[in-house]
Amino acid sequence: MSGTAPIRKPLPLARLIGFRVELDAEKKEAHCVLDAADIHMNRHGVLHGGLISTLLDTAGGVTASMTVDDDGLTPFTTVSLNINFVAPALQGEVRAVGRVTGGGRSLKFVTAEMHDHQGKLIASATGVFKRVRQTEAQT
Repeated sequence: MSGTAPIRKPLPLARLIGFRVELDAEKKEAHCVLDAADIHMNRHGVLHGGLISTLLDTAGGVTASMTVDDDGLTPFTTVSLNINFVAPALQGEVRAVGRVTGGGRSLKFVTAEMHDHQGKLIASATGVFKRVRQTEAQT
C-alpha cells in the first residue's frame, strides 16, 4: 500500500499474535496487517472473531494517537467499540484500517474496517478512544 510504511516499534501483543502496525502519516491512518494462518483460525476454519476485534481495536487506537503524533505513540484507551462481522476471513493477509471521524481534545471517534487480500470487507467497527494523560498512564 503506497504511503504506508512499517515504522512503528512492534507492540508486545502484535508480536504475540503476529501482526504488524503500519502508519500512513499523511492520511493519519494506522493499518494492522495479519498474515492469517491456521493458528489464527477458529474451530470452523475461519479467522477468530477475537483476533478481528483486536486488530480493529488496535487500528482505531493507534489512529487516534496519530492525531497527536505521527508515530502513534501517545496513549489512548478504548472507551467503546462496536463491531459488525460481515464475512468470514480465510487464511491469507487481512488488513484493518482506522480513520478518525470526529472528536475533540481528549475523545476521538474512529471507524475501522478489515478487508481480506482480495478487498472483501470482513468486519467494520466504530469506536471512541480517550487520550490518557501521562499522570494517568503512570498510576
